[in-house]
Amino acid sequence: MNLLDSHGRTLTWFDRTVRLVRADQWDNPTPCTEWTVRDVVNHIVSEQLWVPHLLNGATLAEVGDRYDGDVLGDDPVRAWTEASTNARRAWTEEGATERTVHLSFGAFDASLYGWQMTTDLAVHAWDVAVGIKVPLPIEDDVAEKLIPIVHPMIEAAQGTGILAPPVEVSDTAPASERIVALCGRSPR
Repeated sequence: MNLLDSHGRTLTWFDRTVRLVRADQWDNPTPCTEWTVRDVVNHIVSEQLWVPHLLNGATLAEVGDRYDGDVLGDDPVRAWTEASTNARRAWTEEGATERTVHLSFGAFDASLYGWQMTTDLAVHAWDVAVGIKVPLPIEDDVAEKLIPIVHPMIEAAQGTGILAPPVEVSDTAPASERIVALCGRSPR
């Protein structure tokens, strides 16, 4: 399974989850202890808005603060749909995954950025699903692919305040549980 396949599948999971959020659930808490369902979706939509810029060579300074704050407006599902459609289009352009992107920690191969985005989509889809109390597990084959790729990135992020410390789970736990535990969430 390659990056674009994994990304497409996690984008679909997130899309399905967002469409299940009822009007009275946007303020529900999530496993991201500081974020409600709306906050998690806002974070992911903001990330999607950045994708076309970064894949086209823009720096963080060039994008600036245009996606700070509330990017959902009155229609979170529409905001998600538009942002994710444009992001996916950018990811599937010829050679997009071979470009260099400017991230907060330097210039890197776009495929690294793609795997980060794929992981964020998968784990935050799980967060939203937990927040709205629907079963939407991360598919184990995608989680198996993500774990060895993102494990070093997650280790490097520890202590920065970006992620909670990993939660211990059995090595024999399903990959979907191991990936959320790696990202500081209790899978049960």
